[in-house]
Amino acid sequence: MTRPWVLRMQWLDLCFLHWPVPAGALQRTLPRGVQLDTYGSRAYLGVVPFQMEGVSPTGLPDVPGLSAFPELNLRTYVTVNGERGVWFYSLDVTQPVAAALARTLFHLPYRHSRMWVDRQGDVTRYASELRAPGTPGDGQFAGAYRPVGDPLQVTGDSLEAWLTDRLRLFSADRAGHVYRGVIGHTAWPLRRAQAEVHVNTLAAPLGLTLSGPPHALHAERLDVRAQWIERVL
Repeated sequence: MTRPWVLRMQWLDLCFLHWPVPAGALQRTLPRGVQLDTYGSRAYLGVVPFQMEGVSPTGLPDVPGLSAFPELNLRTYVTVNGERGVWFYSLDVTQPVAAALARTLFHLPYRHSRMWVDRQGDVTRYASELRAPGTPGDGQFAGAYRPVGDPLQVTGDSLEAWLTDRLRLFSADRAGHVYRGVIGHTAWPLRRAQAEVHVNTLAAPLGLTLSGPPHALHAERLDVRAQWIERVL
C-alpha cells in the first residue's frame, strides 16, 4: 500500500559539502540496526546549507513565519534492512516552532540556531551558530559558495549519485527505535560548486574536524514531498 504524501516544500540554493572521514568513528555513533554506508571503503560527512520555502502540509497554504527559513544539516549515509538512506546528526533552523514539531513528529535532531544568509549574484554567504550550544564553539558554520560549470550528467555509479540520490531518511527516538521517512522529487539539478569554509565545528560532538577543501555540488531548486515516518526497527 502506497503511503500518502503529507508534506510539501522547496529546497533552494542548496550546496552539498562533503568530507571523507574514518568509518569507525561514525559507526560507533549509530544505533543498533543502522549500518554505515561507504563509497569505495570511504565514509562521508556532509554539511548542507540551503533555504526552505513552501513548507506546509499537502493541500494547505503556506503559514507566514513558519513556511520559509534557512536550514543547515550535518549528515552521513546508512543502510537499514538493506535500504540506503540519510542519517542526520543535526538540522539547524531559525524557526523554533518548526524545530520542535520536527523533533516530535519525525524524531529528527532539529536545533534552534542564529543564521545569516546573503546572496549577491551567484555567490551565497552563509553563517550559523547554535543559540544554546552544549560546549562553547560547537554548532558554528560560516562559508560561501557558488555554482560553476554546466549541469552535470550524473551516472548511477558515481560519487555524486551516491551522495545525493537518497529518497529515504532514518531517525531514532529516545528508546532507540528506528524510523524511516520517504521523500519524493525529480532528479537533482546538480552543478559543481566552488566553496570556501571559514568556520565549521558542526562535527565536533562526534570528535571529528572537517578540514580541507570539500567535495562541493550545488542545486538551485528542488520541489520535494514527504511521507509520515514509520517504525522499521
